[in-house]
Amino acid sequence: MARHLITSAIPYINGIKHLGNLVGSQLPADLFARYCRARDHEVLFLCATDEHGTPAELAAAKAGQPVADYCAEMHAVQAEIARGFRLSFDHFGRSSSAQNRKLTQHFARRLHDQGLIREVSETQMYSPTDGRYLPDRYIEGTCPNCGYDSARGDQCDNCTKQLDPVDLINPRSSVSGATDLEMRETKHLYLCQSQMKDELEKWIDSKTDWPVLTTSIAKKWLNDGDGLQDRGITRDLDWGIPVQFDGAPWQGMEGKVFYVWFDAPIEYIACGAEWAEATGLDASAWERWWRTDKGAEDVTYTQFMGKDNVPFHTLSFPATILGSREPWKLVDYIKSFNYLNYDGGQFSTSRGRGVFMDQALEILPADYWRWWLLSHAPESSDSEFTWDNFQASVNKDLADVLGNFVSRVTKFCRSKFGEAVPQGGAYGAQEEALIARLTSRVREYQDHMEAMEVRKSASALRAIWVEGNEYLQEAAPWSTFKTDPERAAMQTRLALNLIRLYAVLSSPFIPDAAATMLEAMQTEDGTWPDDVPAALACLAPGHAFTVPDVLFSKITDESREDWQTRFSGIRT
Repeated sequence: MARHLITSAIPYINGIKHLGNLVGSQLPADLFARYCRARDHEVLFLCATDEHGTPAELAAAKAGQPVADYCAEMHAVQAEIARGFRLSFDHFGRSSSAQNRKLTQHFARRLHDQGLIREVSETQMYSPTDGRYLPDRYIEGTCPNCGYDSARGDQCDNCTKQLDPVDLINPRSSVSGATDLEMRETKHLYLCQSQMKDELEKWIDSKTDWPVLTTSIAKKWLNDGDGLQDRGITRDLDWGIPVQFDGAPWQGMEGKVFYVWFDAPIEYIACGAEWAEATGLDASAWERWWRTDKGAEDVTYTQFMGKDNVPFHTLSFPATILGSREPWKLVDYIKSFNYLNYDGGQFSTSRGRGVFMDQALEILPADYWRWWLLSHAPESSDSEFTWDNFQASVNKDLADVLGNFVSRVTKFCRSKFGEAVPQGGAYGAQEEALIARLTSRVREYQDHMEAMEVRKSASALRAIWVEGNEYLQEAAPWSTFKTDPERAAMQTRLALNLIRLYAVLSSPFIPDAAATMLEAMQTEDGTWPDDVPAALACLAPGHAFTVPDVLFSKITDESREDWQTRFSGIRT
C-alpha cells in the first residue's frame, strides 16, 4: 500500500472562488486523492484557506468587518462549498491557525540561523491619506508592459508580468484611491534565495517527470534576467503572523508580519498538525507524513496548482524547506494547470467575472460541473468555458452515454426478469470480446490516472462507458428475448454488472452518481476492478437491484440561454 500526501493550492479567503480556481487546483487534486483511495492507498489530502495579506484586509474592509471575523466567516463558507463539490479533504485548515504561526516563526528562525535571512533597508510607498505604508497589492495603476489600467503593485493580471509598485504608471491607493503617494524608508527581512540557486536548480533538474509547464516556469525564474532574486518575507501590515523569535519581537521588526507568500505554503505542513489535533491524534500522526526522520521517507507528495503559483512552490517554498536544514518532506511532483477562461474573457474573483462555485451549485448538482471541468481541464494550454460546450458535454457524455445505459438496462431487466440479476447461460464470443476490450481500456484509464493526465483519464473513462452502450446496441437483449430468453438473461446479467463496474471506475470523477449506481445495484462493494472478468461477475444471479431515478437530466436550450444571460455580467 503506497502512501500519498496530496495538497492543492490554498485559496485566498477574499470571497467565493470561481470555477477556474476550482479546476486549477482543488478539483484535480480531489480526483487523484479519490483514485488513490479507491486503489487502497493511504492518503492524506490537505487544503486550507489563505487568510493573511492584503486581499484579506481589503475584503474585510469592504465587508465592514474586523479581519479576523471576516476570515472565520469566509472559511466556514468556503468549507461548506467544498463539501458541496464533494472535495474529499482529510482536513480543510486555516493559515491563521496557531500551528501555522508556530511553524512559520520556527522556519524563519532556522533560516536566520543558517545565514539565509538578511535585513534590508528599502523605500516603500506610503500614503499620507491612509496613514500607512502600502504593500504591493494595496497599490494599483497602469501596467508599463501592456497598458492595463488596473494592474496591482506585485503583478498585472492582464499580462501576468511581475511588477514592483514603482513600475506602475499613475499609481493610486486601492484603499482610498489617493494618488499623493510618496516613497519612505522602511526595513524588511529578505530570504536569500540567491544563495540557494544552485541547490534549487539541481533539485529541479532531478524532477525529470514533472510537466513541462512546471519546469519551464521554474527555469524561467531561475535564469531569466539577473536570475533568482532574494525575496522580502515581511510586510508592514496589522494582520498576519508577527515577526517574532520564540514569542519575543524580532529586534527592528516590531509591528511587522510575515509576507503571506512566506507563511501560506508552510500552512500545508501546519494543516497536517491541525488535522492531527482535530482527530485526536498526537504529533507523530502528522510528522510521519511531513518529516523524513519520522516515517515520511516512503511518502509520495504531490501538489496541484495553477501556473501562477508555480514560482513560489518550485523556488520560494523549497528554499524555505531546504534552507532550514531540517528533515522536512519535499514535494515529489507538481501538477500545474493553465487558465480556464470564461466565454471570451477571463474568470476573475476580484472583478466578479464568471461562474462562482456557490452559483454553480445553485443551478446544477456537483457531478455536472465536476465532469465538465475535469474533462476540459486546462493542462497543455488555456481552455475556455462556454455554455454551449457545457450543455453539449453534459447531454452527450452524462445523459446519453452513461445515464441512458443505466436506465435502459435496469428498466429492461425489471420488465422481463424482475428486480434481480437473471441467471442466463455462459458468456459467448461477443461477451468475451467485450471483456477483453474493457480489460485493455481499464488499464489505459489507470495509466492516465497514475500519470495525473486528467483530460486523457476522462476520455478513457468515457470510452469505457461507450463500450457498454455499443454492446447493448449490438446484443439487443430486447430482441434476443423474443427467441432466446436465456441468452437475453445472460446479456442482461453482464450489463447489470457493468453498472457496478462503471460506478467504481467513475467514483473519482462523479462521486454522487457513482454512489447512486452502487445503491441501485444494492451493493457496497467498491473494489477496484484489477481483474475485470471477476468484477463483471460480482453481482450473482438472484442479487436484487432497484431502478434508479434519472442519473443526469439533459440541459435544455432554455436553461442554457437563461444561464448564459444571467452570468454574462459582473457579480456584485
